[in-house]
Amino acid sequence: MEEKIAVAVNPEDWPKDGSIDLAIHDLPHASSTTEWWYLNTHIETKEGRQFAIFASFFRRFLQIDEETKQPDYAHSVTWALIDIEKDGYYPVSLLDQRAPEIGLNQLNQGKLLKDPRLKKSAIEMLERGNVPLPDRLFQQEIKISLDKLDIDFDGNQLVKQTNGDYYLKLVHPEGIISAEITFSPQIAPVRHGDNGVVKGVSAEDMFYYFIPNCKVNGLFSLKENTFSVDNCGGWYDHEFGKYQEGSTAEDHDVAWNWLSVQMDNGKQLSAYDLIDTKDNYKNCGKFLILIDENGNQTNYEDFTLEPSGSWVSTRTFTEYPTGWKLTVPALDLELDVKASVDRQEFITVISKPAFWEGRIDAVGTYAGKPVKGPGFVERSGFFKLSTMEDFFKSVTKATMKSVKEKLPLDPTREDMIDLIASNENEHLLEGVEKQAYSDALIKPIREIVDRGGKCWRSYAPLACCDVVGGDSQKSIDWLSLPEVVHVGSLMVDDVEDKSEIRRGGPAAHLIFGEAPAINSGTACYFLGQIVVKHAELDDATKLRIYDLYFQGLRAVHTGQALDIAGLHNIMDEVVASGDGAYLEKRIKAIHTLKSAVPASFLAQVGGILGGGNDEQVNGLKFYFEALGLAFQIMDDVLNLKGFERGLKDTGEDLAEGKITYPVAKAMGTLEKADREKLWAIIAEKTRDKTKLMQAISIIDSAKGFEASEEDARKIVDAAWNNLQPTLPDSFAKLMLRAFGEFVLERHY
Repeated sequence: MEEKIAVAVNPEDWPKDGSIDLAIHDLPHASSTTEWWYLNTHIETKEGRQFAIFASFFRRFLQIDEETKQPDYAHSVTWALIDIEKDGYYPVSLLDQRAPEIGLNQLNQGKLLKDPRLKKSAIEMLERGNVPLPDRLFQQEIKISLDKLDIDFDGNQLVKQTNGDYYLKLVHPEGIISAEITFSPQIAPVRHGDNGVVKGVSAEDMFYYFIPNCKVNGLFSLKENTFSVDNCGGWYDHEFGKYQEGSTAEDHDVAWNWLSVQMDNGKQLSAYDLIDTKDNYKNCGKFLILIDENGNQTNYEDFTLEPSGSWVSTRTFTEYPTGWKLTVPALDLELDVKASVDRQEFITVISKPAFWEGRIDAVGTYAGKPVKGPGFVERSGFFKLSTMEDFFKSVTKATMKSVKEKLPLDPTREDMIDLIASNENEHLLEGVEKQAYSDALIKPIREIVDRGGKCWRSYAPLACCDVVGGDSQKSIDWLSLPEVVHVGSLMVDDVEDKSEIRRGGPAAHLIFGEAPAINSGTACYFLGQIVVKHAELDDATKLRIYDLYFQGLRAVHTGQALDIAGLHNIMDEVVASGDGAYLEKRIKAIHTLKSAVPASFLAQVGGILGGGNDEQVNGLKFYFEALGLAFQIMDDVLNLKGFERGLKDTGEDLAEGKITYPVAKAMGTLEKADREKLWAIIAEKTRDKTKLMQAISIIDSAKGFEASEEDARKIVDAAWNNLQPTLPDSFAKLMLRAFGEFVLERHY
């Protein structure tokens, strides 16, 4: 029997072959589950300043209404103004009023977020009826006509004029920016992809046409200034998707690079490549369209679009390219494409968690002649906020890069001035040999740093900066300070505790010797000062940070002193009385001073950098103090239960005779005979695995691990409940809450 081949049939309301009737196809399409209208423009003002604007209006199918039997849609709008001269990026994202309800339904169906900590954080926020800033909810009912292109989403409008022009009005909820501009098409619409058919975000069929040559006129405002837009270049496109019965969004997940360029030779081009990230990163569409001065198009599939450079967001820790190389052999076309502004990340729940869309400048050759022009690039879907583990891998990568820049193994003369002295005291470098300095001081530090950790301490100041409404990107150098100081304390601790393993490898003193490890570790406390010195802060703020820093160092060394002294002197009394509560109090004091105060310092610094008020900074202080204490309690638990990948020896604390939190919990519930047995093993400081496992079993029988974990959760939840009302609901807040859960559920 001859096999039948299924042939895809386009919906009836899609354009047929031939010219596209805009009077029909600019309108919303009944068959579509996803539809959007997109515009961009490049502006040069009379004063010579350059700006760019893009805007997208979205319509997404939700369900068939049970009562009316009509399709129900959700709507949203995203747009941004880019100030190229001042590296300014002003995004606006407005969502359907039902977005919290829609989000809750999807989360409860197992969609959107896989990580249980992120999911819990998102549900808490959505149940308050909010979406995370910078997303906002529409304040008015949306208006979208079905018989003409007339869209009004909270005052953001796209209206087709009787003369064929597109009127675009954009308003910021707080009035910071606005635009009122008109796009006048100069050519007929052009089909993208395979005669207009492309793949969407779930690999569904979409129809895509665009008008790459428009004249744009009007006005826009930025803060107190208003600028005119006179005959600038503009772009309009429209895309709508085919509803596929029986398919689900989970089947595919498409990422893409999209490029538009308006060249100075009168030609425009658009290129994209689509990658299915759920199907082995398989290419599922690749097209380049060249449009000449008369609007004639030529399609190409043989081209390369290679990314280069990198920029890391301190909000999502996504790494984006900052340049691309476009090569089209058949056209003898090569373009070097560079981001006009690196920082053009658009954070929104629509894209989980963000995409990069922004102005680019292209320079190169076409048919042997020089060519240039502005354009836009959109890059989306390559990074998904899947798990907190994945997120902190990205944080760690960025932190490692920051530390390597601050503590290079091959320092320049300028690096050494910064690391050793100052410009005023450059003479102190006389006779200092670079390699000898690096080998003696920097290498021991980098040995431990370069192995990588979770770097949650480095995340703290940036997260706290953003969560109070600040801009952590300006404080990216602060990634290095927490990690360097923390590693210094680890190096000294390992000597004091005679630890042999650190971050999955030999402790620094076993490689370099005890004296170099102590010296380099101690130097770390002062190397962090370089970050404060170079920060763009006024003297009063720097003084405030220094004061907090030295308070923290005093607390840390007090905690270390108490830890070294140990609690053996009170154990006979505790064993006799079973007073575990008193033992807990003493252990909490050590943990708070050693681990909680440093975390608290970093949180306060972040709140200060972000311009937080006293209530917010104080709340962050106690929240991170709680996280630091909980982290150390969980460290005590894991030390006995075992770390993943053998990062530390199981039962190492018991072998060293340490009295840790699970021991205190057990002492409060065990019978006296078991208390004596447990204390006898600890006091022996044995390396006998059988005895160590016996001690761990006794603690477990008393539910010492469960009780410790429960205490850690109560400590964090109480601090969060105090902090939460002081902060606006935002992406940074969602991540901060999930971070607390991450600390509580740590297994490393």
